Amino acid sequence: MSKGKLLAFLLGSLLVWSCARKPMSYSSGTVMEQFEPSYLDYNYLTAKGRVTLEEQDGKITKGTLNIRAKKDSIIWFNMSPGLGIEAVRGYISTDQIKIRDRINGQKIDMGYEEFQKKYGVPLSFSLFQNLLFANIPHEFSYRDRLIRVGKIFELRQERENIQYKTLVDASHGKVSQLESEASKNRSGSLSASYMDFRDLNGQPFPYQAIIKMVLSLPQKPNTNFFMNAEMVKVELTNDPLSFPYNF
Repeated sequence: MSKGKLLAFLLGSLLVWSCARKPMSYSSGTVMEQFEPSYLDYNYLTAKGRVTLEEQDGKITKGTLNIRAKKDSIIWFNMSPGLGIEAVRGYISTDQIKIRDRINGQKIDMGYEEFQKKYGVPLSFSLFQNLLFANIPHEFSYRDRLIRVGKIFELRQERENIQYKTLVDASHGKVSQLESEASKNRSGSLSASYMDFRDLNGQPFPYQAIIKMVLSLPQKPNTNFFMNAEMVKVELTNDPLSFPYNF
């Protein structure tokens, strides 16, 4: 993988339009009172699934995806295309992003401030965690725009010149679709659809996500990436997990 592909895999590893209907008439106060977004409550998490990556040139890569996480602290993942060979391993903490492509010798190893300066994308651990678990991207604020259309809440937020349009299912409080794009002098976009919600220890959890990314790298044309991730097994535990990064 090139660094561009590593970056796409990083952002993609971590993300159903409702029918168009006339918005119901609610006052702002009423809508805000009804809006109850759901956040995954856990100490440690393990997940295993299948992932398909499609690049702009039509190249398709399939493999298994393993994820481990410690709430508000660490997200760890690896991808194996088959035959027991680990191709990519990643370690994301509250202050560092590390990804290593074992096959092609590429890696990303930097803090969030350096990452933003290099790629023009403002990231944080909380944003990664929210995208991974179909939470709303940023904590709800009264400066955000919120309307209700039937059983769907439409939330619009802007943080650090990134605009987010999020659809939240009123039945379970999780994100069903997210669209984000850069404003002003930045470019690039991300869209994610979350589906197949199942009960996980009494909480809704998305077992499938389809993600499209338009990636803009310095001095390079925009590049499209697609990812389809389907979880096969997800477990929440209170037992500490290991998060090995070095090969």
